[in-house]
Amino acid sequence: MNNEAGTNRNDRLSVPDLILRLLTRLKISEQLFLIILSFAVGIGGGFGAIVFRWLIISFHKVFFEGGERVLSSLTSHWQYLVFLIPAVGGLLVGPITYRLAKEVRGHGVPEVMQAVALRGGIIKPVVVVAKSIASSICIGSGGSAGREGPIVQIGSALGSSFGQFFKMSGERVKVLVGCGAAAGISATFNAPIAGVLFALEVILGDFTIQAFSPVIISSFVSSVVARAFLGNHPAFIVPPYAFKSVYEIPLYMVLGLLAGGVSVLFIKILYKSEDIFEKLKIKNYLKPALGGLLLGIIALFYPQILGVGYDSIKAALHAEMFLGVMFLLVFLKIIATSLTLGSGGSGGIFAPSLFIGAMLGGFFGNAVNLVFPGTVASPGAYALVGMSALVAGTTHATITAMLIIFEMTADYRIILALMLASVLSTLLSNRLSRGESIYTLKLVRRGVNLRAGKDVSILSTTLVREVMSKSWEKIPHSMSWGRLLEFVENSKYSFFPVVNSKDELEGMLSLQDIRNLITKRGLENLVIVRDVVPGYTQILFEDETLANALPKFGLQDVEALPVVDRGNRKKLIGVLRRSDIISFYNRKLIERSGRF
Repeated sequence: MNNEAGTNRNDRLSVPDLILRLLTRLKISEQLFLIILSFAVGIGGGFGAIVFRWLIISFHKVFFEGGERVLSSLTSHWQYLVFLIPAVGGLLVGPITYRLAKEVRGHGVPEVMQAVALRGGIIKPVVVVAKSIASSICIGSGGSAGREGPIVQIGSALGSSFGQFFKMSGERVKVLVGCGAAAGISATFNAPIAGVLFALEVILGDFTIQAFSPVIISSFVSSVVARAFLGNHPAFIVPPYAFKSVYEIPLYMVLGLLAGGVSVLFIKILYKSEDIFEKLKIKNYLKPALGGLLLGIIALFYPQILGVGYDSIKAALHAEMFLGVMFLLVFLKIIATSLTLGSGGSGGIFAPSLFIGAMLGGFFGNAVNLVFPGTVASPGAYALVGMSALVAGTTHATITAMLIIFEMTADYRIILALMLASVLSTLLSNRLSRGESIYTLKLVRRGVNLRAGKDVSILSTTLVREVMSKSWEKIPHSMSWGRLLEFVENSKYSFFPVVNSKDELEGMLSLQDIRNLITKRGLENLVIVRDVVPGYTQILFEDETLANALPKFGLQDVEALPVVDRGNRKKLIGVLRRSDIISFYNRKLIERSGRF
């Protein structure tokens, strides 16, 4: 009877529970299981990138080769109707991005960042299918967008699905989301190192060893899978570039500053486009078609703006484009990408940023070669540096931008100029855009303000008085050491304000302070509290925000700080613990996650 009951209970166990039970019997730790899953996410991310690229190519053939046949059968002047192709693509994308899964609209990375910061890494599995189809249709029909945003979202959703399937903790699910993002970047650009840095720098904001190891493994595995099917070669073959002279350094500095300014322009126009399309009084699912129509009209005159634009980037890197054309393409690509994504299309901003940077750098390189003929590097060198600087300026991911250009070109010789321009571009963009990147600004517009993967808008809108504790046990500074030990032993608190005979605050005493002296014998009747209480340098006011208060805990490495009156800093009105802030933050996250 008991055996039958046991069998029935096992029959009712889900597949994840059975697997977890097996892992327990095999004595496989949770960290090791996370490593195993990171392998699986890497494999899935690699094949996801391959399938996604195949979908783009297939839809491109359907829309352009098939569309050409259809149009030519209707009129002999079919070339003038090609502008309708992006509109047809938008007509198909609209119902997906506005009705099926709103998360797939736009460039995708902010949605992953929001899931990590607010939802414990939870991403709906439907995103994998919806994003793959919507983005491949959008890009395949000529939409001005990149592959990296979709594949990051697809890989991240895959990692999240693994974590949810095996009922892992929120922190583990977040790591798997980062693994998926790294796998996507690694396979898409053949850049495994940049994939790791992108996941840690942009998605997770976490460089701890617990996140580092699984992310590296996923990026490595994904790269191996992609190279096995797509080949091991850089995305761009570039001529040998190097410094011609140290006198070029100021020129690269100017290019970096120009890239920072153009980055901010790109960000502002993109989100202004979103606002304009949002206000249009037409059906939402028709807006991508309108964006595609306007894009197609511009493409009649400058077809280089269609799709990811890698052919035009290669031409700029080999100095095979005219100066005036490159100058125009800087602004036309910004407009084209804003029309595609602002109207509700689906795709990434990485490739457009590379395109804009290549055109800006190529134009600048041609200009300086006209002014300083024979004494500076070729225009292609400046195009390469411009690519990194523009990506750094838009994403504020400086390290990722430098590494991805290095891995995409397999050329290290121009790295010094690339580093200088990228840093200057990031600094200027950060200053002009008030610290918001093209990713974080989208979240700020929703009321989510991220810093290092955390939503600081919660802390910046909450005052200390709302969280501080008004109950404490104070200690007179004249209390003897022996009496203090007895007092602490009977107290439920671990931090104690120390006051003088006038009930004025003298400092804060913690159990750690007491523990440091407890081994010293013979102090019971010789020492009083005033002799051992550490002087406090950090205090809080009840009307300052938690965002201002939190860094003060780190300055003194303490777990609690006194809250005093602004008019009288000796008057104690509360105690704020670091744990109180964390508990409040987590509680608000749970409340907010239900609203997004």
